[in-house]
Amino acid sequence: MGEHAESSSEETRVSRRAAVDWRQTGGRVASLVASIVRWVGLVFAAFLVIHVIFTVGSANPDNGIVSFVKSWADSLALGFSDLFTPSDGKLRVLVNYGIAAIFWLVVSGILAKVIRRVGGTS
Repeated sequence: MGEHAESSSEETRVSRRAAVDWRQTGGRVASLVASIVRWVGLVFAAFLVIHVIFTVGSANPDNGIVSFVKSWADSLALGFSDLFTPSDGKLRVLVNYGIAAIFWLVVSGILAKVIRRVGGTS
């Protein structure tokens, strides 16, 4: 009889667990994903802006950091790298890569807002 009393108390303890609020959990996950999207957009824009700074400041293109940032910036510029073609190369980089940076900030902001709305948070 003592064994039976112990097993019934274990069953009672298990059944008294707090219910999981899936809506709140989904909202937290959506908020986390939205924050990650915003940070990724910010990092992409930062690469583009740093490339603009290196180009306008006439940084050494053979430097490892400068070439690393340029390779990433070229990939992240999408179709903006030759959108405008002024004769001055520095102005071309400033305008085109600057527009690409703004694009990433705007798109990541919109995506983050949509994710939060779909996830149930504001």
